[in-house]
Amino acid sequence: MGKLNLSSPLRAVLAALLIAASLWVLQGARAGVEITDGAVGATPVTSFAKAGADGPHVVIAHGFAGSRQMMQGYALPLARAGYRVHVFDFLGHGRHTLPMSGDVSVIEGTTRRLMDQTSAVIDAVAEPGMPVALVGHSMATDVLVRVAAERDDIGPMVLISAFSQAIDAQHPRQLLLITGAWEAALRGYAVEAAQMVAAHTPEGGLAVNGDVERRAVVAPWAEHVAVLHSRAGRAAAVDWLDAAYARESAPRIWHTGWGILGLLAGLVLLFGPVAKRLPQTAAPIQRLTHTRLAVASILPAVVAPLLAVPLNPNLLPVLVADYLALHLAIFGILQLILLRRWGVSLGGLSVAGFALLLLWCAAFGFAMDRYAANFWPVGSRVWIIAAIALGAVPYMLADAALMRGAPVLHRLAIRGGFIASLGLAVALDFSGLFFLLMIAPVIVLFYLTFGTMGRQAAARVGPLAPGLALGLVLAWALGVSFPLFQS
Repeated sequence: MGKLNLSSPLRAVLAALLIAASLWVLQGARAGVEITDGAVGATPVTSFAKAGADGPHVVIAHGFAGSRQMMQGYALPLARAGYRVHVFDFLGHGRHTLPMSGDVSVIEGTTRRLMDQTSAVIDAVAEPGMPVALVGHSMATDVLVRVAAERDDIGPMVLISAFSQAIDAQHPRQLLLITGAWEAALRGYAVEAAQMVAAHTPEGGLAVNGDVERRAVVAPWAEHVAVLHSRAGRAAAVDWLDAAYARESAPRIWHTGWGILGLLAGLVLLFGPVAKRLPQTAAPIQRLTHTRLAVASILPAVVAPLLAVPLNPNLLPVLVADYLALHLAIFGILQLILLRRWGVSLGGLSVAGFALLLLWCAAFGFAMDRYAANFWPVGSRVWIIAAIALGAVPYMLADAALMRGAPVLHRLAIRGGFIASLGLAVALDFSGLFFLLMIAPVIVLFYLTFGTMGRQAAARVGPLAPGLALGLVLAWALGVSFPLFQS
């Protein structure tokens, strides 16, 4: 068997069981809920409701770089509790074809446009005499608070990972704040917001002053993304709305976060046994010395930001995408030059390896898009993905060659160098490249999933086919992750 080498049949069985269990959870969360896609003007809207539901309407808004799919964790249990739930894509996000625009530094700029968009969705679903509940995450929390202040048909609100200077002692009137246990600053702000109503209210306690009610609760073991699948947080949201509308419900809160992780991990685990069916065409592995490893890690990490930051072209209508494409290109080309000088070959192109990896990545993307986050681009993003690929392909070609057969510490050094280089770029231009900090988790997730599959394919067919395939997939992932923006 070899070192920690489960036989391919056993790995395949374990992967299949993991995928089946995860799908049971994820589909169970959807059982009995009708999911329909529609639009309010140009805004894509997905509605969730049980057949014949007549409960209050709930409008849910996602955070920055989010999408409708990311808010399913809250939409599904609320729908199972009898509410009619509507989740929409903000301008420039998900499958919305129109970009965000305006001045992000003033309320009457970008924020005003997002407020108007949110109000249009509320207008489309509101019914006389039944206040609409609002649920929002991160960026959306400020938008929802400001929208609610301008309307008289808003009911209870649930704000997740919230921050808004528009929250005061009187507004919003019925407010639940949910924050991940690992979001220290936002967790502190949530308690402060509750104490605006009643001083010294502890976390979890109910603050009451006249008709104003407010509570700050914590979602255990959660950060800014995991909080969206916290069972404690979602149960608290259902209870808050039920109390506000004098309703009773006890929907099952499924472990959707673990279901998503299990499904994606199962797909990665299953790829290994499948990749072993590829013809063995890879040349012998050419290991780098420690000195060359250090050069391949450090030199591009320093040179790429030093060259790319002054050249930042600002051509693509996606935040930091053009810079990232340039950074990837410089980083990857430098590594390819070094590899060529050291005699490290990319090998020949395996069409079978290229096709298999693209097919598996498409299956992974379908699972992501259905259960976790938008992964399919609207037409206006296709050329953006193509532009990012000009940098992503050389980067992934070099990465595939460096990762093939490399021990864990070598892989950490190479990929850690790239993450560090993004940090250096932010330090050189913090105001212009701040959003690169939000790219880092996407890159790390890419390494853990697609990167793992790429190494398994490269072991059979060499680095050329996996590098080309993963370059295209990286461009795709980055192209659909960040908002379209037009200043």
